[in-house]
Amino acid sequence: MDAQNNYNYDRLRMIRPILNLRKKRILIDVDTQRDFFLADGQMCIRNHRRVLANIRRVMAWARREHIRVISTALIHPPNDHHEPYCRIGTEGVRKLRYTLRYRHVVFDADDNTDLPRDNMQDVEQIVLYKRTLDPFDEPRAERILTETKANELIVIGGPSETSVLSTVLGLLVRQKNVIVVYDAIGSLDKNAAQVALRKMQAKGAKLLETRSLFGVSSLKIVHACTCDRCRGKLPAVAKNHSR
Repeated sequence: MDAQNNYNYDRLRMIRPILNLRKKRILIDVDTQRDFFLADGQMCIRNHRRVLANIRRVMAWARREHIRVISTALIHPPNDHHEPYCRIGTEGVRKLRYTLRYRHVVFDADDNTDLPRDNMQDVEQIVLYKRTLDPFDEPRAERILTETKANELIVIGGPSETSVLSTVLGLLVRQKNVIVVYDAIGSLDKNAAQVALRKMQAKGAKLLETRSLFGVSSLKIVHACTCDRCRGKLPAVAKNHSR
């Protein structure tokens, strides 16, 4: 019995360096809310069906690989007539259902930097509400994103030319290693999105597509949106307009 225990101990000691070499990754999920990503949303992105499918693939991959998630969610006051999307109390402000992990914690948008003293080791996802497009304008979100220790921060969500751009540039300024999954990021304007991607890449972000992370997925229909295209009743043709 002692010999068996010594064998198991020696074997664990040999594989521990290999385990320690695994990259620590965190998924940064930017504003995956109904107003941005569903066809009936107030600010629906271009080609939402394809982007939704890729976001769902990435989220499923993160669950399988036990990768923790930091999510941001934009909010506007209920009576904000200048920004009629993501209003508090509306369906549009809600996150897409498959972007929420079972064990998650939510932090409201306020001017505090406090974090709970409870042990958060079992938390799979942190959801940070924010009042502006730039998450670093929120004190608590700024603290969490700045203090995050990871070898790679993988970014998905949208819109690429606003919230994603602000998030990625803020992370890069803080010397983070950022990967932008460009086919899992939605945009409102095609030209502005291309400019945003070039800016992110020029500042040091790495651009990858979903298959570079985990290979080819068989997922075809998302079933998150009630439009005919997302339900598979229409061909997946990209919209040829920009907002």
